[in-house]
Amino acid sequence: MSDQPSTAPPTAATSSQHGLRAVWRQRGPGAWLLWPVSKLYGALQGWNARRMQSRQQSAGVPVIVVGNVIAGGAGKTPVTLAVVAHLKALGWQPGVISRGYGRKTTDCREALPHSPASEIGDEPALLARSTGVPVFVAAKRIDAARALRDQYPQVDILVSDDGLQHHALARDVELCVFNDEGVGNGFLLPAGPLREPWPRPVTATLFAGQPPRPLGSAPVFSMQRQLASTARNARGEQRALADFGNQEVEAVAAVARPESFFAMLRAQGLRPASTQALPDHYDFESFSRNLDADKPLICTEKDAVKLWKTHPDAWAVPLELSLPAEFWHLLDAKLTALCPSDGNRR
Repeated sequence: MSDQPSTAPPTAATSSQHGLRAVWRQRGPGAWLLWPVSKLYGALQGWNARRMQSRQQSAGVPVIVVGNVIAGGAGKTPVTLAVVAHLKALGWQPGVISRGYGRKTTDCREALPHSPASEIGDEPALLARSTGVPVFVAAKRIDAARALRDQYPQVDILVSDDGLQHHALARDVELCVFNDEGVGNGFLLPAGPLREPWPRPVTATLFAGQPPRPLGSAPVFSMQRQLASTARNARGEQRALADFGNQEVEAVAAVARPESFFAMLRAQGLRPASTQALPDHYDFESFSRNLDADKPLICTEKDAVKLWKTHPDAWAVPLELSLPAEFWHLLDAKLTALCPSDGNRR
């Protein structure tokens, strides 16, 4: 079977995203044409960072920021999930804060397990359903942090999903995540993918694929990512992913790099008859299938929080992440230094 491309309207936007990423891979004519604009962006970004740092506010508990310096997805949310699980295993009582990108609301609010993604953002929706810890969203992370701690005073550590450039929030640990595209051509936006100059000081750099160049001075750790062996639908039914290997299935992904999800499915033995690559944070309100409704529909776990509203039979496949023991030792040592009396709770 050969993949049938998407015919949905968002394809044009997705193609534009792919075209821009192609420009960002090397310092070609397109990148150099945009380079003067990136110099202006860099000056404004630096000024804003210094302004926010001068007004930095503390959340009152240790804060771990999981972010990136490149535009688009780099795998931050899976790292956040892993960090929260690790903290819980140590006896911490973590909470999660996020901007809630893509939501239609603008206030500070709690993301509950059954909150619509349109009200809290798709990543917070996934985090609320998967972690079992309090999750709050706000445009200003300090507002989310304070609201969360007011309602859940037992929370003794916060993890910020994204927010590396949100310098107004004081942080104790910064984890910078890269996908296998690294820093691309090394230019700032819009000539390249960088939101801010790299390298910059962080606690640790995490990467999938090849390590980013230049590396910077922080310890660098490789992430291993793969799809889980089982998928589940909105009713909580589970099915082995391998069972779909001999079926005609449709795969859909509305993430920063949908082709990576499709490649992972093929690595697990699936051969989708149709793939739909939609823009990151797509709301699925106008989504229509390429194949008949009786054919299995496979999606990412992040997309399921929106897709299940109209397609409860869609099978979501979680992304599993593993990090080396050396990384966890580094994180534990940092927390012990911050809180000598209880930093290592095992």
